[in-house]
Amino acid sequence: MKTNKQNLTFKIAVTASLSALIIIMGLTHIGFIPWFSGAAITIIQIPVFLVAMLCGWLPGLISGIIFGVFSLIVAATAPTGGLDAFFVNPLISVLPRALMGICSGFIFLGFSKIPKFPKVVNFAITGFLGSFLNTIFVLGALWIAKAIDFKLLLTVTVSNGLLEAAASAIICTAVMSLIMIPKRKSKFADEKFADEKTDETDVVEEDTEKQD
Repeated sequence: MKTNKQNLTFKIAVTASLSALIIIMGLTHIGFIPWFSGAAITIIQIPVFLVAMLCGWLPGLISGIIFGVFSLIVAATAPTGGLDAFFVNPLISVLPRALMGICSGFIFLGFSKIPKFPKVVNFAITGFLGSFLNTIFVLGALWIAKAIDFKLLLTVTVSNGLLEAAASAIICTAVMSLIMIPKRKSKFADEKFADEKTDETDVVEEDTEKQD
């Protein structure tokens, strides 16, 4: 069982490493999957969900803030036009990502409290809802700032938001299953282990008889 110090160290290490992954995914553009008509499916937010599931809502908040600050810095230092000018505002670039991190942590925690609720389903739900909320929060902030109209908000939410949510659900489920679900030994492995144990027992018994 982990002590409080070990648990804190684990949370710090996971939060730092996955937050660094967010920056790497952004700088290398591997956090964006090309889609039709020049659009892209964003998966750069997935490390935030992983932090929230592995460490809780507070590390999820921290990771979300780091994601938002990175977006703000990119918009300020290397703008590509379009809506970048609005992302210099932390209420648009940082606050929605911070809320996304908190909500993801509480979504995962909430479903974890349900007795016998499948972990795999929880991973998928958290990834899906976390990503969809990110879309809603960011687009909602842009709409409030009058950077986009309500029609565009709905269009992007349906066209990109649902696809990004589905991708997040799949990736989060795959990654978290590898980390948190223990692997079961195959029947063949169990039989082999039993045979090896029997052979070792026979050898010990033979040695004992010789000594006698």
